[in-house]
Amino acid sequence: MPKAVGITFRPGGKIHYFDPQDLALVPGDEVIVPGPRGVEYGRVVTAIREIDSDKLEEPLRKVLRRATTRDREQLKENAAREEEAYRTCKKLIQKHGLPMKLVGIDYVFDGSCVVFYFTAEGRVDFRELVRDLASKLKMRIELRQVGVRDEAKMVGGLGPCGRDLCCSLFLSDFEPVSIKMAKEQDLPLNPSKISGICGRLMCCLKYEFEVYERFNEIAPPLGEEFEINGDKGKVVAYDVPKESVILELESGKRIEKPIGEILQRHGYRSRKPRKRK
Repeated sequence: MPKAVGITFRPGGKIHYFDPQDLALVPGDEVIVPGPRGVEYGRVVTAIREIDSDKLEEPLRKVLRRATTRDREQLKENAAREEEAYRTCKKLIQKHGLPMKLVGIDYVFDGSCVVFYFTAEGRVDFRELVRDLASKLKMRIELRQVGVRDEAKMVGGLGPCGRDLCCSLFLSDFEPVSIKMAKEQDLPLNPSKISGICGRLMCCLKYEFEVYERFNEIAPPLGEEFEINGDKGKVVAYDVPKESVILELESGKRIEKPIGEILQRHGYRSRKPRKRK
């Protein structure tokens, strides 16, 4: 299996794999690599490891070199040009009266191309816009329409938890999220409670879904009675992360027991759907 190192071109961006050649690269290193549109400036995010060739989308391209001080200066210069290109594009969108919203821009490190990302309700004829941009910026222009989840990833922001959006911080790919995941975790099915700022179901609904799904398959329903040290108790609540159930004894006292202990002592093996709180 070939050895590869994972590199991304922006925080939370897709991870691309490259051949490190004889470079001893570690996460955090800055490198220069050949990209799909030209030479790119990237950051190492995974250690060098062997990867199954079947999992690679294309033959590995080689890391050109480590980034130099001059490369870092070039990156700063590109950032200034990127801001100017962004303002230019917004003005031209207004000039042409196009029903589109500019949300992001990628300025290729070697200056060979600039990619503008936008959202729109439907298809947009931006041929005149591309011609004007190419005339003003003197470089190859690409425009790409993206969805609301991609927009949130590019723009960034704070989620309901008060932290930076997962998609803009570390999620390199979007995975399917379903309402079943919210139901399995006993979350309120109010859209305003389980939707992110993009308007879609929150990506974090998937993080603990498998844990809850596995727990729910074996957890006794609320109200199920068990005998604990001579006292009768019934299930009144769950602590899924700790894999335990809360029992209320006849005395009114509540105790917490690992679900494994309940299953072992009472031979409980029911897989029927438990009652929701």
